Amino acid sequence: MPQPPLADRHVFVYGTLRAGGSNDIARYHPRPQRVGDGVIAGTLYDLGPYPGAVLGGEGRIVGEVYRVTQDVEVELDLLEGVMADGSGEYLKRELDVMVGAARLRCLVYEIHPSRIEGRRSIDSGDWLIR
Repeated sequence: MPQPPLADRHVFVYGTLRAGGSNDIARYHPRPQRVGDGVIAGTLYDLGPYPGAVLGGEGRIVGEVYRVTQDVEVELDLLEGVMADGSGEYLKRELDVMVGAARLRCLVYEIHPSRIEGRRSIDSGDWLIR
């Protein structure tokens, strides 16, 4: 028996997936719907052509929140190199993000800890204004 489609989810993007970025999330189909801007606790690292976030701590990371379909979520997992065993480039997490007055449960792609050794942090927490 076929499974019903999973509900749309929210994703917090902080790097090249942001509007105008080299992997602008608007290129996916069906087109993700922008919900608003958000900020999460974490540290942003410069990995060259893209950033990686380590969640938690005192720092803040600036990003955008989008509503995405399950199909787009699968594509994002591929782009971010998510592996079921946790060995991929990014780990898929879920956390609450404040978007205006609303608290939304969002997917966030956190860089695998092994990828940030020797990388500089982005003190502004904003990939677009490094």
